[in-house]
Amino acid sequence: MKRVSILERLMNAFNFRVEPQPAGDFPVGAVAVLLLLAAVLLVIAPWAFARHGIEPWPENPWYWSYHGRPVLLIGGSDDDNLFQWSEAELKAHLDRLAAAGGNVIRNTMSDRKDKGFEVYPFRLLENGKYDLNQWNPEYWARFDRMLRETAKRNIFVQIEVWDRFDYTDSGGSDRWWNHPYNPRNNINYTCEESGFAERYPDHPGANQQPFFFTVPELENNRCVLRYQQAFVRRMLESTLQYDHVLYCIDNETSGAEAWARYWATFIQDQAQQQGKTVYITEMWDEWDITAPVHRRTYDHPELYGFVDVSQNNHMKGGTHWERLLQVREALKDHPRPINNTKIYGADGNRFGDTTQDGIERFWRILLAGCASARFHRPDSGLGLNDLAVASLRSARQVESLIPFWLTTRAEHLLPPDQGQAWMSVAPGLGAVIFIPRQDPAPEIFINLAEIGEKRSVNIHWICVETGQMHPPQHVDKVNAVISLKCPEPGNWVAVIR
Repeated sequence: MKRVSILERLMNAFNFRVEPQPAGDFPVGAVAVLLLLAAVLLVIAPWAFARHGIEPWPENPWYWSYHGRPVLLIGGSDDDNLFQWSEAELKAHLDRLAAAGGNVIRNTMSDRKDKGFEVYPFRLLENGKYDLNQWNPEYWARFDRMLRETAKRNIFVQIEVWDRFDYTDSGGSDRWWNHPYNPRNNINYTCEESGFAERYPDHPGANQQPFFFTVPELENNRCVLRYQQAFVRRMLESTLQYDHVLYCIDNETSGAEAWARYWATFIQDQAQQQGKTVYITEMWDEWDITAPVHRRTYDHPELYGFVDVSQNNHMKGGTHWERLLQVREALKDHPRPINNTKIYGADGNRFGDTTQDGIERFWRILLAGCASARFHRPDSGLGLNDLAVASLRSARQVESLIPFWLTTRAEHLLPPDQGQAWMSVAPGLGAVIFIPRQDPAPEIFINLAEIGEKRSVNIHWICVETGQMHPPQHVDKVNAVISLKCPEPGNWVAVIR
């Protein structure tokens, strides 16, 4: 993504403009002023150089902005750590995402030998062991390539620094058994020095892996912590060159609050030392996003600049919707973007959810006022299959008519006896209604006066399963109530303008 030059940022920060000069002239006075301002800002305001990357939109902080303009993050991908893919596979996948209107991927910093093609970040020595003081150039070259290629395509990256499933042998995976951090595999420490065992066979939800207790407030394991710190510093060495990256400490953690706070503070401090502003969150494993554990994130806007509620995407129907609204209520005093980096739901997935569940969750997320929605990888979600692509295209069609960041929740205006439907309203502009597949197809009645419409309207029908928009249907204002009936069976969005 285009990075704004220091000169441009200084001029923007102080609303300074240089008028066009006659041929051959040079605005010497302007340059002198800018050099003076640069010297002052380097001392008192390093934040000026980090503005206008991805950040909460000042006009509506529930949503993200980029270079000062609001942006809705939507996406899907077929793996959690695309950076490990080959260059050709990565580029093709990002091209497909961008062509569909997608602009966000999830990226765990994972390195799982059981996949066959992934590599570790540390150097492998001739004796078959790793040296945690030396990097594997291939790992970081792959990571840098992913950052570079996403930036070219205006695709944002939400990184998860630690994934508990990388450090477990649960399910017979041997991931910890093979990992460089395991004392049996490196030259840097022993089991006695590190306090680590050679096997951790239990599900990581049991939280028995001491890898996640190394920070000072917990076990203060300095033997291992210094290598973890070095890894995060090396990651930031790459990411802080860009302005399209968000950070999540863990993947669905059951760990201690102190672990998350330590790494969030560490990343913030490292970024600030370089005059950068970054946005961080934590993803807790608890599926009920109204549970007390999530207050660790909700109640600390000084540390967590956004929240991720991915685990809510195990919920269905009204429960899924209501809990999203409850989180918005919990954040109302300090509104921040609400991200969903994992939307579960695909026929035959391991959670028992269906493709229909995945599609419905995507649209409820958007209509509930969330800032991002990404389909989870195949085996648990739709990834970037044809139906996911169609939903992404449909969402951009809606956005072209009524941007989601102009809407407010209005599902209460739809009587439940009409059948399932979800709605948000942009007063004076129109409304967006998602009508999921149902048998029989419902007939939805909308009171135009209640959504702030006082004139004739156009109804734009968008087929969610194809991404195609029908020609607008004009409705003269003959009474306050209009009827909506889907053109055909399936999942549909109606946009009233």
